[in-house]
Amino acid sequence: GAAMVARALWALLAALRAGWCLLPQSGYLHPDEFFQAPEVMAGDILNLQVYYPWEFLSSSPCRTVVFPLMTSGVTYWVIKSLQQLDICSSCINGYTLLVSPRLLFTIFSFILDYSVYQLAPFWGADPWKALILLAGSYVTLVFYTRTFTNTLEGLLFALLMVLVSSRKCSGSSAEPTSSSLIGVITTAGFFNRPTFLAFALMPLLYWAGLIVDSQKSIKTVINHILKFILCACFTASVFITADTFYFTSVSLDNLYSTNKSSLIDVIVQLHDKMVVTPFNFLSYNLNPHNLALHGTHPRVTHFTVNGVMLFGILHILAISAGFKMLKKYVHQLMLVRWCYRGPPGLLVHSEGSPTLLLFYFVPLAFLSLFSHQEPRFLIPLILPLVLFSASPNRAVKWKLLIVLFNLLGALLFGCLHQGGLIPCLFHLEQLIHSPAPSVHPRHYTLLFAHTYMPPRSLLNIKKTDVHVEVIDMAGAGEETLCHTVEQRASNFTCSHCHIFIIIPGTVRATITKCGVSFKNETLIFPHLSMEDPPQIPVLSSGNWRSHLGLYILELNRDH
Repeated sequence: GAAMVARALWALLAALRAGWCLLPQSGYLHPDEFFQAPEVMAGDILNLQVYYPWEFLSSSPCRTVVFPLMTSGVTYWVIKSLQQLDICSSCINGYTLLVSPRLLFTIFSFILDYSVYQLAPFWGADPWKALILLAGSYVTLVFYTRTFTNTLEGLLFALLMVLVSSRKCSGSSAEPTSSSLIGVITTAGFFNRPTFLAFALMPLLYWAGLIVDSQKSIKTVINHILKFILCACFTASVFITADTFYFTSVSLDNLYSTNKSSLIDVIVQLHDKMVVTPFNFLSYNLNPHNLALHGTHPRVTHFTVNGVMLFGILHILAISAGFKMLKKYVHQLMLVRWCYRGPPGLLVHSEGSPTLLLFYFVPLAFLSLFSHQEPRFLIPLILPLVLFSASPNRAVKWKLLIVLFNLLGALLFGCLHQGGLIPCLFHLEQLIHSPAPSVHPRHYTLLFAHTYMPPRSLLNIKKTDVHVEVIDMAGAGEETLCHTVEQRASNFTCSHCHIFIIIPGTVRATITKCGVSFKNETLIFPHLSMEDPPQIPVLSSGNWRSHLGLYILELNRDH
């Protein structure tokens, strides 16, 4: 009976994950969910007006194009093909541009569920308990349904854990087919995000230990290592070739026709233009000055803040268990030192699964070496954490707290956080594409202030359309904001021109000081800006809704 209830609960949570993706989720977690894949692919494949981030410029290529092409690129190619074949007359719109890549990532997120189900018996965890902890976590519901490179990093980490944990039924040796796949996944993860090496370190050491322990022949061990290296090199060459062609716009036809060169000459020219994005990424991020541009944090932020923010009580329980096991291990070391019985081993199925804790804390420690620390960097760690937490008699008494924590997290990050911006873009898209009452084309100026970077692709405007201008003022001060608004208002002469200012309710009063008036106001609710948070006393007043909303203000031309 308990097993049937667990299966039904997991199925319900899985349906919630897919359904909420389609709804869609209005929360906007971080600009990278758009600007590391969908925005770039919308420009390249659908020829829409977009903003290309610096990582994807040919002058500073720091992100591989392979994964964006395989995810957002594929979904955009599909909806483009459907529209071209007249199967769907208006397939390309703000909703499909947002949801189609997210839906693919949501489908991919079930790799996590598969991995947990496969790994739970191996690591001494209850499979259905682990699956419910995973599927009920707001990290899975919100972060793993978004187009982050961190999401892909988590999925590749899960696959790597499955591969290194697979053994023959006798438990005597590692699967011989794993070496090649482990090489492919490790390299793909490195090109996706070089920080993947922090997550891969413990699984690779564990896999190497299994091979050495189970193989009697040194020749077999070398064979496994060679397979790993060869497949890693082949995978790297695929990524480097794809990135080189994308970022340098190299064409073999052009090389042959313009230079009348031989194949060897072409290879030499390609080598000279070779793009290795992970090295550029590391070169940029190892510079403290560059990291400071994105924000610096204390080195303990991941341990003390981000881990708790993502995983709640599970993170705290893991830290507590880690200290207890460390204390026990130090005690064992002292006994060994006095009794000369050899070093104690960390057993896979010993009480509390210390190896799983290493899979959790070693990447956490490596990521803590960098001064720029964001919560999403830790989302791959949900896998070892739920496996550890699903061991017998662990986390049971904290059920209510776990449920409340994840409900709050889902509400905050899935609905409220910058939650008005995407509905705002949908509203503006409909406005821009509505039939014009006159023969004169309308011109729109969209000025965003104190919001996250707006993904221009969701406005569904072709690159050839010059009648829409998007201005992102970011967190501009009152003086700068008013100067820009007044400047636009002074040039506001044509009868078919429209100027919209998009601003959170918490800084709505700033605009009233700019000496302009508005003829239309649209309030989109809810919208919570943590950069400009509402004051607690205001939330208890009758004006609370406007402070938890995003305003679309249309400038009055007659003022």
